[in-house]
Amino acid sequence: MKLAYVTQYDSTNIINWSGSGYYIAQSLLENNILVEYIYPLKEKYSIFFKGKQYLYKYLFNKKYLRDREPVILKSYAQQIAKKLSGRNIDIVFSPGTIPITYLECKQPIVFWTDSTFAGMIDFYPNWSNLSKKTIWNGNTMERFALNRCSLAIYSSEWAAQTAINYYKINPNKIKVVPFGANIASNRNLDDIKEIINRRSSSKCNLLFLGVDWLRKGGDVALKVAEELNKSGLETELTIAGCNPILNKPLPNFVKTLGFISKKTKKGKSEINRLLAQSHFLILPSKAEAFGIVFCEANSFGVPCLSTNVGGIPTVIKDGLNGKTFSKDANIDEYCKYISNLFLNYSHYKKLALSSFNEYQNRLNWSVAGEAVKKLLEDLI
Repeated sequence: MKLAYVTQYDSTNIINWSGSGYYIAQSLLENNILVEYIYPLKEKYSIFFKGKQYLYKYLFNKKYLRDREPVILKSYAQQIAKKLSGRNIDIVFSPGTIPITYLECKQPIVFWTDSTFAGMIDFYPNWSNLSKKTIWNGNTMERFALNRCSLAIYSSEWAAQTAINYYKINPNKIKVVPFGANIASNRNLDDIKEIINRRSSSKCNLLFLGVDWLRKGGDVALKVAEELNKSGLETELTIAGCNPILNKPLPNFVKTLGFISKKTKKGKSEINRLLAQSHFLILPSKAEAFGIVFCEANSFGVPCLSTNVGGIPTVIKDGLNGKTFSKDANIDEYCKYISNLFLNYSHYKKLALSSFNEYQNRLNWSVAGEAVKKLLEDLI
C-alpha cells in the first residue's frame, strides 16, 4: 500500500503541529505502509488575505482565518492533483481537512485529525470572536471535505460526534483512533515498576506540563496543591511549559521551570525526568481537543487528572489511567481523590501500573498506526 501524505507544511519536521503530523506519518511507516510526502503547498494570494485578516482585526474587532478561504483551498487542491499525476498512489492521506477540501482524484481520500471546525468554535480562546465570513467558510469547507473523503478518522469520540451531529455525515465513514505519545519510549514493565517504586509514599509530586496557563487550568492545579498541603499531605507542584499568571507571589511548594523545548536533547531529558518522578500529571483543561501529553505521562506510569471536556475522556479512562472531573468540580474533589490514593498507597501503585498498560495497549503510535492500517486496507 502506498499513500500520498499531503500537508501544507513540512510534515517531516517534528516541530510543526506539535509533532503530530510527523508522528502520524511515522506510525504509518512503522506499519509497513509506503509514504510519499507531498508538501509544502503554496498559499495563493497570501498578501491579499493577510491584509484582509488585518482589516477584520483592526476595523471590525473580529478574527478572520484565511486558511479556510475557498481560493486558497482550491489552489492547494490543484497543486496536489498536479503532483499526484503519473504517480502510483493507492490512497491520498492527510492529517487535516484543509489540503484535501477541493481535491479531485481517482484515489480514496482519508484524513486523521483531532477536531472539526464546528467543534472548535468558541471552544479554544483563539477560536472565539470569529467573523461571520470565517464561520461560514470554515463550516462549508469542512462539509465539503467530509463529503469528499472516503474515510474520516478522528482521535476522539468527541470530535467524531461533532462531525456526525453538526455536518450530518454518515457515521459509517467516521472512525475513532486515538493518537499516541509524541515521546520516544523503550520502557518495559520492569522499568516502570522501578520508576514507580522510586516515588515517595508520603510526599505528593504534581506536574503541570502545558504552554497555556489559563486554558490548561493552571489556577486549579495551584489550588489543589495548596489545599493538599493544608490538609497535611506534603505536596510539591512543578510547573513546566509556561509561567503562571498570578497577582501574588508563588508559595514555596511550587517550582517553575518555564518553557522546555523537546527539540533539544537536554529538553527531552528534562521532560522525561519530570514525568518519571511525578505522581500525577494535573492538567484541568478548560478546553482540549485531545491531549497528547496524557499519553506521554502514561508512558511513564503517571496517572492523569483532568476535566471531562473535548477529547480528554477518550484518553483518560477513570480508574484505569487517572480521573476526569467536571469543569466546575470543587477543589475538594481533586484533593479527596489524591489523598485517598496516598492513604491506600498500594491502590496508587496499581493505578500507575494500569496507566502504563493503557499506554502500551491503546495510547502509542505503533498501536494507532496498526489500527489505521486495517481501516485503509478495507478501502483498496
